[in-house]
Amino acid sequence: MPRLAIRSLTRSFGGPPAVDDVSLAIPDGAFLALLGPSGCGKTTLLRMIAGLERPDEGEILFDDEVMAGPERCVPPERRRLGMVFQSYALWPNMTVRGNIEFGLKIAGLSAEERARRIAEVLEVVDLRGLDGRRPHELSGGQRQRVALARSLATHPRLILLDEPLANLDAHLREAMLTEFRRIHSVTGATFVFVTHDQDEAMAVATHVAVMNRGRLEQIGAPEELYRRPETEMVARFIGRGRTLPVEVLASRGGLCTIRLGETVLDMPGEAAAGPGWLCFHASDLSAETERGHIQAELVGQIFQNGAWLSRLSPLGIDADVIGLPLAERLEPGARLGIAINGGWVIARASTGAALVRSMQPELA
Repeated sequence: MPRLAIRSLTRSFGGPPAVDDVSLAIPDGAFLALLGPSGCGKTTLLRMIAGLERPDEGEILFDDEVMAGPERCVPPERRRLGMVFQSYALWPNMTVRGNIEFGLKIAGLSAEERARRIAEVLEVVDLRGLDGRRPHELSGGQRQRVALARSLATHPRLILLDEPLANLDAHLREAMLTEFRRIHSVTGATFVFVTHDQDEAMAVATHVAVMNRGRLEQIGAPEELYRRPETEMVARFIGRGRTLPVEVLASRGGLCTIRLGETVLDMPGEAAAGPGWLCFHASDLSAETERGHIQAELVGQIFQNGAWLSRLSPLGIDADVIGLPLAERLEPGARLGIAINGGWVIARASTGAALVRSMQPELA
């Protein structure tokens, strides 16, 4: 399986760029999730990797071979890719075996080799004994596995998945995520997976690339994006995080001294002295009977998952409402202290510029 490298990739359709100067690199056998809100450019990026769109600028490389660039654009059929679509795209009049075998016949494989590969991929996707059924006789999850088996059978260089779970109910999505993890582990294939659902991305991916308005905000392992966001957008998007404006007084050895309102405290981070953001999640906060680090006023509560999910408005700080589960119900307007027990500090000037970054050394 190839290393995938993207260099300064740009594509527009007459207006603002759909993909704007994106660069990234992942190693062999990675599972990359392209994640972001609708319209962020992730599907356009996937289509350029597939060869279905030609970039206006930049390059796409598999290992050291240029697939798309200023002077060359390899057509999709010569990139040796497997694609799994949201709609499955199965031939309804063909059996499971026929759907898988179709691409192998086009590739010119012998009957013996076709039979061997079909048996191999049916084993991998756990569809043994179902090769004689037609798509309408299968569940949604089984049809999705047929589409994946069809892609795997051709021994592709990359497996591209475009919102593959969007048509499944919650139970089947969870089951298919488990299947994707298992199949990725068994095959060692390189996967590129487009989704707007961060829970899906964080559950299966070894690398997550967060996109916003056509640009790459950050790429990293799921836990890195959650614990060490590099931009305000990533901090707020991943894990339903929040940010508070702070003044960074000093920074040394991965620790920042910050002023939050009238409170000075030390927090992990990598921000120079100046305006900053304290990035955190609800799990980093606790309600205090004493003053706490900040004071807040209760805006409203709903009972959810055994606790009162409370919306709290910080006092004396220009900040959004904070969500925090509380053990008891309080009257609207009640005031309480909030202790900040964790978080990550970034510079407020972070803009989410495209990053040229390979994760290969970190996985070695």
